Amino acid sequence: MAALAALLLAGCSNAIVPRGAESAASRPAPTREGDERATATPGMPTRPLPVRQPTASVPLPPITGAESVDGATTALAAGVVAGPPVASLPITDDAADRALAAFRISCPSVTRKIDPTGLTRPADWQAACDAARGVSAGGARAFFARWFETAQVGDGKAFATGYYEPEIHGSRTRRSGYETPIYGVPGDLVEADLGLFSADLKGKKIRGRVDGTAFVPYFDRTAIEGGALAGRGLEIAWAADPVEMFFLQVQGSGRLRLPDGGVMRIGYAGQNGRDYTGIGKLMRDRGLVQPGQASMQGLMAWLRANPDQGRAIMRENKSFVFFRELTGAGPLGALGLPVTGQASVAADTRFVPLGAPVFLSMDRTDASGLWVAQDTGGAIKGTNRFDTFWGAGDEARAIAGGMSARGTAFLLLPIGTVQRIAGGRATP
Repeated sequence: MAALAALLLAGCSNAIVPRGAESAASRPAPTREGDERATATPGMPTRPLPVRQPTASVPLPPITGAESVDGATTALAAGVVAGPPVASLPITDDAADRALAAFRISCPSVTRKIDPTGLTRPADWQAACDAARGVSAGGARAFFARWFETAQVGDGKAFATGYYEPEIHGSRTRRSGYETPIYGVPGDLVEADLGLFSADLKGKKIRGRVDGTAFVPYFDRTAIEGGALAGRGLEIAWAADPVEMFFLQVQGSGRLRLPDGGVMRIGYAGQNGRDYTGIGKLMRDRGLVQPGQASMQGLMAWLRANPDQGRAIMRENKSFVFFRELTGAGPLGALGLPVTGQASVAADTRFVPLGAPVFLSMDRTDASGLWVAQDTGGAIKGTNRFDTFWGAGDEARAIAGGMSARGTAFLLLPIGTVQRIAGGRATP
């Protein structure tokens, strides 16, 4: 499911929430990005919140002598070395408590599912998960120190962005001011497992549709926005603004604030199979925004000020996400389980076991700390690439919108994992 120069260079992230219910065409563009807080006056244009300015910090150094393996497709192939003792890491009590709560949510999954990283086996997690149930208040840091060891994948050099659960204006039915359809999964969207046709393609899948006797790529964003799915009854709701909806698609889930004041929560249900393109990088490469303006807030301001160009740029991202209504706890991550603000991160499942804790030591304090990998993202690819989840609301939006942090990552794995991987030759 689904951040970017600070925002759209990633994949899982982000959104915006001007609260006016008028259409994008009728909403004046903001005069300056982040110049004031958004107001809640119905029917009035609003401006993005300013990017939260970070507090700098000095990351822990990675383990020296470990090098990334070019072309590695799993953590095992990338190279794994033992890291520092968990007890030596600067983990706060609050971060440990949040991570423990998130880890408990992950336990039913990590003790059952195969780990594609090659690092762990389902049985490896059982002792820690059993112990997690009995941890009393104030015991989270000691729990992680007792049951886990750290490991560095590749060179350990980490990059992190941020995402959050957006709230935009929407309606369950089409009405004036709500003209952008939010689609459920089309019945003619087919996912093909290529491994069934060739052993060389094991694990690879593609999505498309059948056209006559041919299997062809599914409709891209331009075709869908042009009406390729219209009239088929696939609309589960309607958004007030296409720009807001674009960002919600990038994030993968969110809330619709309904005209009567109610809330409809929607979550990722499928994707058209087209490659994801981060428009933030496109805009920066073309000189449309400067590096300091490439935050979510800066991109939003430019798109609103240049609606025709903005529409064309958004359509260069051919990926299109389909949604379903969520009626339980949410938002849901890639495990199908709820993600936790300031505790969950998205990661590449080839290099980080979903459900595993990870310690990030970054060059800004808000990104540093103990997290749990519970989600994935279209552009969250590669070793030590993370997208931090901040929950919902103005505070979360202000932090996630400008999150861009670099530093060092250490996975927390069940005790004995590194030694088993290294055949008894691992050295701290």
